Amino acid sequence: MAPQKRVGLLVGRENTFPGPFIETVNKKGKADGITAELAVLGGTSELAEPYHSVLVDRISHEVPYYRAHLKSAVLMGAIVINDPFWWQADEKFFECTLARKLGVAVPKTVVLPNKQYIPDIDHVRSLRNLQFPLDWDAIVDYTGFPAVLKPNTGGGWKDVFIVRTMEELITAYDQTGLKTMILQEFIDWDDYVRCICIGRDNILPIRYNPKAPFEERYQTSNPVEGKLRDQAIKDARTLVEALGYDMDTVEFAVKDGILYAIDFLNPAPDFDNFSIKEDNFRWVLEKMSDLVLAYVRGEATPPWREERRWWKQVQETSAPKPVRT
Repeated sequence: MAPQKRVGLLVGRENTFPGPFIETVNKKGKADGITAELAVLGGTSELAEPYHSVLVDRISHEVPYYRAHLKSAVLMGAIVINDPFWWQADEKFFECTLARKLGVAVPKTVVLPNKQYIPDIDHVRSLRNLQFPLDWDAIVDYTGFPAVLKPNTGGGWKDVFIVRTMEELITAYDQTGLKTMILQEFIDWDDYVRCICIGRDNILPIRYNPKAPFEERYQTSNPVEGKLRDQAIKDARTLVEALGYDMDTVEFAVKDGILYAIDFLNPAPDFDNFSIKEDNFRWVLEKMSDLVLAYVRGEATPPWREERRWWKQVQETSAPKPVRT
């Protein structure tokens, strides 16, 4: 049985996006019998037919059961935004390497071993491949000071340290516990742009101030224009196309005319209207609703579907479902 013409939305604490998004999809999809709703999940079986043809995921990174359900739903024929397999594997250090290979500027970056490990890790035998002590001088010679110490995964500016001396670096590193961290060259930017990216092709560059209070970071009174806008769109599109994210934000610190990609692992970006501001919010509603409707109607194919070995094999196999007796 093919998935029904339903769009399911998984959300966390956000309040301003879900209602208008569902309303917009329902309005645009009414003529085709397409409906949208908050998805309700619980106790998924291994061969459960997808109830939704498209699921928009904005919370599974914090709720592991959701992630397990979404991966199974993909196997059973649903489309999930964003790809739960890739999102679970993606990391900032890999993205920095990818950006370099694609010709997008990034700060000099070093990935660091964890400060601490779970009790089952034997420091003598389990870590025999790990250099100890770290050559902090060589690391800092590469990144320079000031530098940014931040988690290799995650977002929201959590556990981010600006360090200016070796003493500050070691003190900050000693607080990182079980987290894998990266140390990154600090770009003393003179401009900053955040791009909201929908469907890998719709890119909206907005001036952004990460130092401002949360609700004041998007600077809508000073639009991004000219060569800066063109370069931001080009580089952001290059990154999301390579990563396959249909929903992301890409941040650029601008210094001396160079756009440095600072943070582009944001597959559940902030969509609340009070923070991204009303005009940008309306743009997001239009582009997100158009994207999910195109997927439901079969007018578009997610970037990852034809690349999965197991997806191709499932399509070629007509094995009957197991029968319980």
